[in-house]
Amino acid sequence: MLVGILSDTHDRADAMAAAMKLLRQRGAEFFVHCGDVGSERVIDHLAGVPSAFVFGNTDWDRAALARYAESVGVACHGASADLELGGKRFAVVHGDDFKLKQRLLSGQEYDYLLQGHTHTRADECVGRTRLINPGALHRAREKTVALLDTTTDRLEFLVVAAT
Repeated sequence: MLVGILSDTHDRADAMAAAMKLLRQRGAEFFVHCGDVGSERVIDHLAGVPSAFVFGNTDWDRAALARYAESVGVACHGASADLELGGKRFAVVHGDDFKLKQRLLSGQEYDYLLQGHTHTRADECVGRTRLINPGALHRAREKTVALLDTTTDRLEFLVVAAT
């Protein structure tokens, strides 16, 4: 399965549109947003496709965002998500809760831990868990997302053209 990974949009609906277009062109089958969506306009880009997101530290009105996501059929998982995609187990967090992130990594229950928050792309293994940060679509020198093939374990960072 090809999983499109995004994070830190901060209400940049134009960047989100460009990122989703790029990931769809590359064959992404499921989309995961690692927090700091920032607005309903960003959630709109996840509507109608298999997707899920978690909240980030700048998602201020979480109750309103969760209600809106539900109304457009987008899975909102609160502060963290536990997903099974392509036969692999994923934990998704924003990354601002260091203790939660460490607990998930030390438990070694997940194939992948997806996070955002730092606005810097990352790919590293901690034991059996692969920690992936796709980078950011706002406040980053280079706007990036990631595409993960769960069958081959191949990860590719994609640069999103400035809009």
